[in-house]
Amino acid sequence: MSQPAGNKHVEGRGWVVLKFGGTSVENAAALRRVAGLVAQQEGAVVVVSALAGVTDQLLAAGEDAARGRLTAAQQSLLVICDRHSVMARELLPEASAGPFLTYLQKEFEGLAKLLHGVAALGEFSPRTADRLVGSGEVVSSRLLAEGVFAAGRNAAWVDARQCLVTDDAFGQAKPLREATNSRLRELVLPLLESGRVPVLGGFIAATADGTPTTLGRGGSDFSAALVAAGLGASRLEIWTDVDGIMTADPRLCPDARLIPSISFAEAAELAQAGAKVLHPATLLPATEKNIPVYVRNSRRPRSRGTRIVAEGAEPVTVRAITSKRGVVIVEARLRRQADAHTLGQILKACEGYTLDLCSVSQHSLVLLADSKLAVRELERTLRDVAEVQGENHKAIVRVFGDRIGRHTSVVAQIFHALAGIEVRLAAPGEGERNLTLVVDEDQAAESVQRLHNLFFPSSDQQANEVSPAGAQ
Repeated sequence: MSQPAGNKHVEGRGWVVLKFGGTSVENAAALRRVAGLVAQQEGAVVVVSALAGVTDQLLAAGEDAARGRLTAAQQSLLVICDRHSVMARELLPEASAGPFLTYLQKEFEGLAKLLHGVAALGEFSPRTADRLVGSGEVVSSRLLAEGVFAAGRNAAWVDARQCLVTDDAFGQAKPLREATNSRLRELVLPLLESGRVPVLGGFIAATADGTPTTLGRGGSDFSAALVAAGLGASRLEIWTDVDGIMTADPRLCPDARLIPSISFAEAAELAQAGAKVLHPATLLPATEKNIPVYVRNSRRPRSRGTRIVAEGAEPVTVRAITSKRGVVIVEARLRRQADAHTLGQILKACEGYTLDLCSVSQHSLVLLADSKLAVRELERTLRDVAEVQGENHKAIVRVFGDRIGRHTSVVAQIFHALAGIEVRLAAPGEGERNLTLVVDEDQAAESVQRLHNLFFPSSDQQANEVSPAGAQ
């Protein structure tokens, strides 16, 4: 690449990390839009996901190869390669499209050989999966770097596997922060200081000896936060296909509103509760360094988005409402009075399952688990100490707000709004920031809609009633 004119050197701690998700770069038009956004931002580091759907396709190809369906696996690779080729031809001038297509062909020839090896062994190990699946981010980041260069900025592709250092827990690797920060300062900082735009793939990393790893699904957000923290960025922007963090899932509530400002703690809880905008681990490095995080819409760049900082906006009784389906109520009725040893046995048996709630009494333990397998496992493991029963097809609905459980009048309004819907369980959440309700799965959407109408009424409703959303 020759250097385009117009780059400006940015002094001091002014770096901005821009992370773009797969839907933001899903086709040539989307990628061109992103390249234009990047070209307008001074002092930016870019972290990008694989094109929408590519990670799943690569994973399926590996599994096909391991099951002896090599032809199908190879065909999947061709589809993915063709998709990137078409985008490159649409997006890039001929002078840069040619070299990129040559690189692309070589990269996918290497992946084809990898699949041959998987088929020969009949095994798709986590280590091999990381090598295969991570190629989605490698290719997308190189394509975006070319796109940014075509938009007039001197972009530099950086192999994230040389910057983000992790342990060898393939498929869910943990970053080694000190080594990662050192690599970022060595490889990325000089590019920034010279006025170039570093472009890295998210999600991918490597061990200290260079073996490819991944940070787990959703790890591109985590990658961006690690880069922001390592470089001491002034802010981190997560660009996605929604306007920001909303008061509810817009698919359930068309009247869902943007939350303009929220605290790290609230945003982390919303992410854990099922809000899909952010990966739950994303906020940890940013929290440690007190780096503001913005969630913005790449399709509507003029939308102000959501700002996530140490302290959010003024406390309100209700901030948002979330839902999570596929929950199982597990009740362990103890054969003798609960003691520390018995409870320890039960919790140990739950290892490997996500527990959303745990309620303990003298003679029973109630858990909310994310898998019906938990019931069978507990039945087998605890037959001597407890009788285990399970209820499938439940959903968790959470109402988030400031010390919401203490507002008895608001709690009364919640149950009044849910009249006719059986609330199987109700309990306060961590830090008094949410009220957890368990309902039948087929009533989750209705529950969320009713509660959203209560606390965030539409303009028509507001004309006829006073909203309790700010009640104290």
